[in-house]
Amino acid sequence: MTELIPAPRGLVAGSGNVRLTAHSQLYANAALAGVGHWLRTVLWQATGLPLREAVELDDAGGDGIGLQLDPELGPEEYRLVSDSSGVLIEGGSAAGVFWGAQTLRQLLGADAYRKAPLSRDRTWAVPHVTIEDGPRFRWRGLMLDVSRHFMPKDGVLRYLDLMAAHKLNVFHFHLTDDQGWRVEIKRYPKLTEVGSWRARTKFGHRASPLWEEKPHGGFYTQDDIREIVAYAAERHITVVPEIDIPGHSQAAIAAYPELGNTDVIDTTSLSVWDSWGISLNVLAPTDNTLRFYEGVFEELLELFPSEFIHIGGDECAKEQWRESPLVQARIEELGLADEDELQSWFIAHFDKWLSARGRRLIGWDEILEGGLADGAAVSSWRGYQGGIAAARAGHDVVMCPEQQVYLDYRQDAGADEPVPIAYVRTLEDVYRFEPVPSELTSEEAGHVLGAQANVWTEVMEDHARVDYQTFPRLAAFAEVAWSALPAPAERDFADFERRMAVHYGRLDALGVAYRPPTGPLPWQKRPGVLGRPIEGPPPNR
Repeated sequence: MTELIPAPRGLVAGSGNVRLTAHSQLYANAALAGVGHWLRTVLWQATGLPLREAVELDDAGGDGIGLQLDPELGPEEYRLVSDSSGVLIEGGSAAGVFWGAQTLRQLLGADAYRKAPLSRDRTWAVPHVTIEDGPRFRWRGLMLDVSRHFMPKDGVLRYLDLMAAHKLNVFHFHLTDDQGWRVEIKRYPKLTEVGSWRARTKFGHRASPLWEEKPHGGFYTQDDIREIVAYAAERHITVVPEIDIPGHSQAAIAAYPELGNTDVIDTTSLSVWDSWGISLNVLAPTDNTLRFYEGVFEELLELFPSEFIHIGGDECAKEQWRESPLVQARIEELGLADEDELQSWFIAHFDKWLSARGRRLIGWDEILEGGLADGAAVSSWRGYQGGIAAARAGHDVVMCPEQQVYLDYRQDAGADEPVPIAYVRTLEDVYRFEPVPSELTSEEAGHVLGAQANVWTEVMEDHARVDYQTFPRLAAFAEVAWSALPAPAERDFADFERRMAVHYGRLDALGVAYRPPTGPLPWQKRPGVLGRPIEGPPPNR
C-alpha cells in the first residue's frame, strides 16, 4: 500500500511489515499529545485496536507506533520508518509529525478511513518502508465559498478532514458575498438576521430560467467559528476568513442600507441577491462604512488568529461610484485620480488598520488596480500576470489562476457533465498546473507563498455537488502543492493515475461523492440545467 498521494520526496520499500495488534501501543510525548490523540482516535474507530498509551518510546517498539520530534527536520518535514522495531514517525514540529501520521493512515489501506471496523478479525499491517518527506510550499490552500450555497458546520468540519488527508494546510473561508452573509457579528445583528438568507435561488447559470422557489440561508455563530478554527488547528490547518469589500456586498447593504450608495439608488429596497454574477450594488466609501467594517473586523480578529485576513477586493463594479455626487466629491477630497484609485484607497485603509493589529491583508488581484497597498499580499486569480506583477513589486502571492485551479469549471466536454461551467479542466490539467511562473527570478519566486484551489458554489446546491466538482481534482492539486514535481510536461501522469486507482478506495471509505473516471453517475447528472461552457483551451496568461 505504498501508492501515496501526494507523492513523498523519497521512499524506500522494505520486505516485511509491522502488524498492529490489540497489544500494540502508541507513544507520544506532551508536545505531540494532540497528534497522538488524533491518530489513536481515527485508528481505533477504523480498526477497533485500543493502541494503549506507551510510557516510553521503547514501549512502543516491535508492534507499536512512536511519535517524536527531530529538530534537524524542517517544521513540516517528517520521516517515517517502519521496520522490525515498529513504526516511528519523526517530524520537525507537531505539524510534520501529523503529516507523517496521515501517510501512516494511507499505508494501512482504504479501510483505515472508515468510522467503524468492518471486521474484528482482519490483520492491520504497515509495510516496512522508509519515507523522507516535506512540502514544496508553505501555503497549500482550498477556498470554499459558503455564501452562494451555505454549507452547514458539520460539512465544513468534514472538508477540514478531507484537506488534512491530502496534506493541505490553509482553509480560505469565503464567508460573505452578494448572496449571503455567513458569520455572526454581535454588534451588527442584522447581518445575519437579514443578510444570511435569500427568498429564492437561481438554479444553474444566471441565464437559466429555473429557480428554486424556497428560502435559502444559514450562518455560523461565533461559537461555531471558534469550533471550526479549533478543529482546523488540531489538524494543523490555518483558517483564513474572507469578508468581501468593497464589492460583492449586497447582502450587507440589504441588512444595513446606509452602507450603500444612497444618492444613486434606494438601498432600502435591496434584498439579498438571488442570482449570480457581479452585483452593481457596492459599498459607499464613507467614513461610516469604514467604521462599520472596522467593527466587523474587530470581532473577526477575536475569532480567527490567522496571520492573513482576506478582504476580497475583486470585481467591484464602479458604475454607482461614477454616478454618485457624494463619491465624486470624496475622490476630489482625497486627491485621487479616479474610481480605481478610490478602491485602492479603500483597501489601503484596511491594510494599515490590520497591520496596526499585527495582521496582514490579502486580497484578489484587483487590489493591484490603482496601486497596490503597502504590505498587502495577492491571491492571483485572473491568471498569472497579477501574481507576477505583485511578486516583482516585492509582495507575497498565492497562485490560484482560474484557468488552472477553479474547481467549479467543468471536468469534461461531454454532454452529461452537470451544469457545465467555463473551460474543461481535467484531472490531468490540474496535475500539470505549475504555481511558479517561469518569468520570475529566484528572488521574485520566493514571494510565491504557494497555491490554492478555489471552489465557487453558485451551481453546487449541496455537499454532493461540492464533492463532485472538488474530487478527484483536489488530490491532483494537493500533489502539485506538496510534492517537488518536474516541469508540467515532464510529470508522470500515468503513475499518478496508477496511484489514484488506490486513492479512489480511500475516497470511497470517506464517503466522497467524487466524479468517477468514466464520467458522472446517473444521480450526479443535471439534465436540462443550463450551464455556461466555454469551448477550447483557456488562455494561459
